[in-house]
Amino acid sequence: MEDWQKDLAKAIETAADEVEQFFTGLAEALEIAIDEVQTAVGAEIDRQWQEFLEPMLEMYLEIEEETNDSELISYNYPVEPTAEKYPACRGCRHYHGQVYGGNLLVCGMHPYGQEDAHCRDWEGTIDRPDIANGD
Repeated sequence: MEDWQKDLAKAIETAADEVEQFFTGLAEALEIAIDEVQTAVGAEIDRQWQEFLEPMLEMYLEIEEETNDSELISYNYPVEPTAEKYPACRGCRHYHGQVYGGNLLVCGMHPYGQEDAHCRDWEGTIDRPDIANGD
């Protein structure tokens, strides 16, 4: 009876070795396939970069070089309130008065400014008897 037990143990050991070799070979084949896919994907990314993205980057850099800094500075500029324009904003701590893309932002509460000389949201850093908190 001991012979069949030894034969069975040897058969199980042989089967285990063959299964291990199968999965080792499969892992090696998958590793090679993954390396090939990564190489192909990397090559495709490089090709896309050269055909599409690189020319766009070059165009952007050319446009940036052609743009004169003085033009950009003059496009955005501050506007101070006067007695004629935005009189309710003179001395107000909320006044922003910056032009962006040709549009003046007066303040966060009144983006286009007040139509009259009084503003209920006025908060000043100086005394203004002519305009005092919307009175």
